[in-house]
Amino acid sequence: MIFSNLKISDQILKNRIFVSPMCQYSSDRFGSPSAWHYYHLSKLIMSSASMLIIESTAVNPIGRITNGDLCIYTKKQKKNFINLINFLKKVNKKIPICVQLSHSGRKGSSNIPWVKNNSPLKKNSWKTLSPSSIKKDRFWPNPKELNNIEINNIINDFASVIKFLKNSKIDGVEIHMAHGYLLHQFFSPLSNKRIDKYGGTLQNRSRFLLEIAKIVRKSWPSSKILGARITGEDYSNKGINLEDSIYLAKNLEKIGFDYICVSSGGIDNILKKNLKNYRIKLAQEIKKNVSIPVGTTGELDNYKFLNNALKKNKIDFAAIGRRFLKDPMWLIALAKKFKKMEMIPKQYLRAF
Repeated sequence: MIFSNLKISDQILKNRIFVSPMCQYSSDRFGSPSAWHYYHLSKLIMSSASMLIIESTAVNPIGRITNGDLCIYTKKQKKNFINLINFLKKVNKKIPICVQLSHSGRKGSSNIPWVKNNSPLKKNSWKTLSPSSIKKDRFWPNPKELNNIEINNIINDFASVIKFLKNSKIDGVEIHMAHGYLLHQFFSPLSNKRIDKYGGTLQNRSRFLLEIAKIVRKSWPSSKILGARITGEDYSNKGINLEDSIYLAKNLEKIGFDYICVSSGGIDNILKKNLKNYRIKLAQEIKKNVSIPVGTTGELDNYKFLNNALKKNKIDFAAIGRRFLKDPMWLIALAKKFKKMEMIPKQYLRAF
């Protein structure tokens, strides 16, 4: 099953493994791809995964997580991002390339993790935004509560990036609605205490996400891939539950999204111990309620475990990150073991 085809939009993917978007916090100081991105993504695009999703990329300056984030809102950033895509297409034109678009909300203005993990900036910081003025964590500043004009501006920022990308060689876009970032902050009752049309009921907490989804779908070509990363559960009795995520998934399908990748947690520091089992259960339940492909993340590189989940139709694909960082060739080695020689670049055959 891992090596079976999967149709998403007009694309026929050659296996069920995606390269998950992984923040590198390594852009140049103006938010453009650096030499590191060319090196890093060149390895991943030759990994024999069926799709490459470029890291979370900010749609405006306040939407950055750190000062090292990739961004697409200035002319220079746009030009340099397209240069990266064109380069990667020359390296391997067979694999679809997508980008994950995001706004950090109250998780922004953060230190780069290896400088000081999970901590707000002291220098070169900015005032963060959120649906409600609730701190991300104890030692973080209060974000500014967004007003309706600011909400509409962010929706337009997503629309602007989509209009720019639609004529590029990029094959798809994933909208980031998980991991405690702004769209997740609106969706979760833990971070959204609004009493207007964007807060309170499930329908109201979903409104901002679905308004972005609709405006993105309206501009994005139907021949290109459009997906969403969503949170299946917040791990809190007062947070997002499975019924909430099913509601969101069904509405994304109605709008015309092509796939959903299910994550979990991220709104606070509470974590589940066995994410690979738990997220598959979340994805499986969501998959029962939609007809578009549904996948998940979280230590899913064990062949027997993943193949069994795919075979039993619990999920349609796995988005894998850390294993590709440790060993970009692990999937090629697995392909050799199962005699899928067509997945191995001809230039590398002698090594396998």
